[in-house]
Amino acid sequence: MSKKKKKINVVYSTNPNFSFNYEEDEVQETLSPDEQNLRIHLDRLKGGKVATVIRDFVGSEDDLKELGKYLKSKCGVGGTVKNQEILIQGDHRDKVLQLLKEKNYQVKKAGG
Repeated sequence: MSKKKKKINVVYSTNPNFSFNYEEDEVQETLSPDEQNLRIHLDRLKGGKVATVIRDFVGSEDDLKELGKYLKSKCGVGGTVKNQEILIQGDHRDKVLQLLKEKNYQVKKAGG
């Protein structure tokens, strides 16, 4: 995977020897499961569909994707990982809660 680089505050330069300074995204260290405080929400999407959303994961994108893949396979449904959230198709809050507790995550149901 490539790391995203951001250009820092330069619009235009007439200096022929100028090179951009890049700001690299820091790779966040993943907390152990017993230090995580995850929240499970139920979101209503367009078309009357619902999705189980797991939020507040602290760690790297790869670890989040791995956890999302594990949860999707155990629930037998599709979903995605984006914006530091795991979306699982359908209402699987109880099953996800049980699966995360088995992996020693600190987890709560939140919202409606």
